[in-house]
Amino acid sequence: MEKKAPRGTRKRDVPLTKDGIYAMALQLIEADGVEALSMRKLATALDANPMSLYHHVPNKDAVLRGLAERVGSQFRAGAREDLPWQDRLRQLALDFRKLSHSHPKLMAYSFARADYVQPEDPFWQGLINILSAAELPASDIPRVAASLCAVFTGLLVSELTGALQRWTTLPPAPAGPDGEDAPSPAKDVIDAMFNCALDATIVGLESHIARTRKEP
Repeated sequence: MEKKAPRGTRKRDVPLTKDGIYAMALQLIEADGVEALSMRKLATALDANPMSLYHHVPNKDAVLRGLAERVGSQFRAGAREDLPWQDRLRQLALDFRKLSHSHPKLMAYSFARADYVQPEDPFWQGLINILSAAELPASDIPRVAASLCAVFTGLLVSELTGALQRWTTLPPAPAGPDGEDAPSPAKDVIDAMFNCALDATIVGLESHIARTRKEP
């Protein structure tokens, strides 16, 4: 029996090129998750011999790294440079969240990699520029930027994996009308929680900057 390509994709619609391989891999990941992806499944979806994929990508890890780089390169911060640094940081985080929601399964996997954020990444560069605009001492910027990366990616991983949603249902969350577990929160509740964490981060950074200015 012939194996089927992912829903919405006909075999041979995607060319057997590096771009085509990445495009199909992303479809497979968002359908079934990173763990389910294999070079054999990718070849089947492309209607290709598995060995022919290795002329373009050496292995699954290379496919995942390439995908993460390509999706990450799509990041664009929308905040204007004439805005206060607090507003720019908020917009940077919200834009990063929007990108992560566009490919949730891939991004949840990518955020867990220690090498995901690179110095040339638009997100990292935007973060450095914002901290400079906040007049944070130059020697402090790398450490604070790393801390903010940990906060933002950790929060997004919790959201993308469903952990954040589950935590809101833990006691003392009110049970349902018939005593069943508390229902999962609506999207607007999760949005509010993300903004609450963002508020706390900005206030904490303001406090840190104020302390550095008082130090001799």
